[in-house]
Amino acid sequence: MSYAKILIVEDEKEISNLVKDYLMASNYEVLVAGDGEEGIHLFRTSNPDMAILDIMLPKVDGFEVCRTIRQESRIPIIMLSARKEDTDKILGLGLGADDYITKPFSPRELIARVQSHLRRYSELSEPVQKSDALVVGDLEIDPKAYIVKVRGHEVPFSVKEFEILHYLALNMNQALSREKIFEAIWGFNEYGDINTVTVHVRKIREKIEEDPSTPKYIETIWGIGYKFKAPKK
Repeated sequence: MSYAKILIVEDEKEISNLVKDYLMASNYEVLVAGDGEEGIHLFRTSNPDMAILDIMLPKVDGFEVCRTIRQESRIPIIMLSARKEDTDKILGLGLGADDYITKPFSPRELIARVQSHLRRYSELSEPVQKSDALVVGDLEIDPKAYIVKVRGHEVPFSVKEFEILHYLALNMNQALSREKIFEAIWGFNEYGDINTVTVHVRKIREKIEEDPSTPKYIETIWGIGYKFKAPKK
């Protein structure tokens, strides 16, 4: 029986060994790189199913490793950082990371997120069959191919960006809280940071809205969250 292969890129050996031990105890195959350059090399030569990246790395930082992986693959990426600044989170998610965990973290939290992301990635990787695309205004959202087209042109979306957009569209004209969106997309709520939803919605608007500052698809409902609506003709 084969198990998912996970790449850890972390220069602090105590942390990388801890994460490795917990992942191996959960029956994952684990690769470890101690710097960003080695991480990129292992990604390209070992074909992992997921990457866990520290931000502050020797030689090549975690942001650049994330950017490189996302240009070449859609595997889930979780970023780790000892810094709590929102700017790190916004940058990491903006480069295509699927999740962000602040050190110190609970190994249980990490394993829960790994399992959730791999499960969704596995579903994404299943063979594409007949399209059940949802068409709203100038948008075409295909949940089987994980493709979004804007005015007929395919636009690249990360897995989480796609899932949030699709979830909002399926619940058209309903005000959804950020907590509800987070639980629906990430599949757990015990450890979640709902600000992650805000960051992803901002990125989605940049991709689908003609003017992201005046969105016609995703409306902000102050004090609650967001509502997806069909644009007026």
